[in-house]
Amino acid sequence: MLTELNAKQRVAQHAADLIEDDMVVGLGTGSTANYFIEALAKRQEMGLRCTTVASSVVSTIKAKSLGLPQMSMEHLDHIDIYVDGADEVTEDKTLLKGRGSDLVREKLLARACDEFYVLVDQSKLVTRIGQLYPIPIEVMPFAWQMVLRDLEALGGEGQLRPNAYGDGLAMTSHGSLVLDMTFENSDALVLDTTLNALPGVVEHGIFAHLATAVFIADESVDVIEQRR
Repeated sequence: MLTELNAKQRVAQHAADLIEDDMVVGLGTGSTANYFIEALAKRQEMGLRCTTVASSVVSTIKAKSLGLPQMSMEHLDHIDIYVDGADEVTEDKTLLKGRGSDLVREKLLARACDEFYVLVDQSKLVTRIGQLYPIPIEVMPFAWQMVLRDLEALGGEGQLRPNAYGDGLAMTSHGSLVLDMTFENSDALVLDTTLNALPGVVEHGIFAHLATAVFIADESVDVIEQRR
């Protein structure tokens, strides 16, 4: 039986094998994305030519340490392929992301790419968004209480995300706060539309109609590819 670690490495290699010369590749953030960055760097050592753009400081540092060429997001209006993990994936390929607090950059890359490949294992497959984790909602710091009130009126329950040390509040890379909210039996597509229109919300963790393919590593050796 494959361990979770091996499963992540396998789907990462599967995605890296799809990268072609002269592509601009978006790099996600998190453990699975790190395996993809490593696999892409190995392909570069074998002669692949590509340019990368990172979704976070963490993935920027990872890519730089492995010698991958990088461009800043400010210099791009589209990318060829974006590869990242997800916290939850439904059958229609709606995603939940954002436990790493880089929602704005991640969703920008997901919308700007020609192909968005999502790498997960079986544990991330759910019947509804919010089944395993709260939905992260990035908010303007001065507006968080008003946004929380609006979210509670929609049936949500939650609070501001604490920082990793437990002595303050988590902040995104550009200074926003994050509300982690649960909504019982909510329709993710309806909630996506509602949150997009809510004043004070900077971004949120529902990624609807964005994934081109989901690569799922199961407990055997196979990689299951799902395409829209």
